[in-house]
Amino acid sequence: MIRRVLVVIAVIIGLGGGLISYGFNAAMAFGPHIALIDLDDAIHPSSARFVKRAILQAIDDEASVLIIRLNTPGGLLDSTREIVEATLNSPIPIVVFVAPESAHAASAGTFITAAAHIAAMAPVTSIGAATPVSIGGEIPDKLERKISQDAAAFLREIAKERGRNAESLEATVFEGISYTSSEALEENIIDFVADDVPNLIHLIDGMTVELRSGSVILELEGLEVLEIERTALEIFLSFLADPNLALVLVSFGLIAILIEWVIPGLWGPGILGVISLSLGLVALGELPVNWIGVVLMLFAVFLFYLEIQAAGIGIFGVSGVIAFLVGGFLLVGGITPPAIPQPNDAPSFRVNPYLLVSITGGIGAAIIFLVKDLAKARILASKDLGSTAPLVGQVASTIT
Repeated sequence: MIRRVLVVIAVIIGLGGGLISYGFNAAMAFGPHIALIDLDDAIHPSSARFVKRAILQAIDDEASVLIIRLNTPGGLLDSTREIVEATLNSPIPIVVFVAPESAHAASAGTFITAAAHIAAMAPVTSIGAATPVSIGGEIPDKLERKISQDAAAFLREIAKERGRNAESLEATVFEGISYTSSEALEENIIDFVADDVPNLIHLIDGMTVELRSGSVILELEGLEVLEIERTALEIFLSFLADPNLALVLVSFGLIAILIEWVIPGLWGPGILGVISLSLGLVALGELPVNWIGVVLMLFAVFLFYLEIQAAGIGIFGVSGVIAFLVGGFLLVGGITPPAIPQPNDAPSFRVNPYLLVSITGGIGAAIIFLVKDLAKARILASKDLGSTAPLVGQVASTIT
């Protein structure tokens, strides 16, 4: 049975690896064309890797230009800097198009749009609200000023590089201002307002773009638009980049491994625990994780193990619940309950405290039940079971 399980796991890993390595990529033409990608979620490490890969693929496929169709509520500053750096140093022209209608380039999206060689927006879209916020929800005043000054300086440099209105862009940081597409055009934050991608291509055809290597004239008339899609791995990592999912995976993995350790030979909890914990650690790699939180959660599981071994003491179990709760709070964000998401809100890279309390309560209840059961079993084992002597050491007859 063990060999069969291992074979099945190996086959699944092999098939999964083949699926992940397959790019599902439409842009395979080698010759002049227009490459297009959709960046329509929060900005995190997976987003940055996708943009950088798309730039390299567009170069390899001999694309004349890369259009990034952007719709984002914001995201992590480190990942934003990676995208901006890749855009500023791109050897092919990059056009950022905030679309479709009702889309927005909030927070991190402002930096990405400003860094493009050509920036455009669809009607009924917005850009701005780039004031930095902490994952915990609050920043001390002095630290807030320093972070805002750093973000504003970064945005000024981008504006200087691309010839955009630095003062208007700075206002998105210091005052949290947002602009409509027409206002952004008037303020020289973007270059065009276009209805859709074909209209955008028509507007930028014939433009001269300044690259690091020199000037390039965009000759786009008659070129086919080919989309570079996310690979299965990129889609999967983007899905995992959720702090609540990471918490569930790590919690389930740790407890399942603990069950396998306490009751060896079940195999199921151990296998599922390793898989869940591995996926949880991958998810944490996509988030601004506080590894002290992970250490506290591991320590909590160790305390649960001690409580099971010394059933009835209680101190290890209570300490484990406290350590698990604190570790979960520190895992990604603060302890303030997240607000109801709004369309223009920046994404919350924080663990939902209600989910954390629920998981911790469930684990605590399970530990209490297990400890009581073990204590009862030990009492029964120590009693005289119908004879004048304890069970251990007696002579018994084997049936089979």
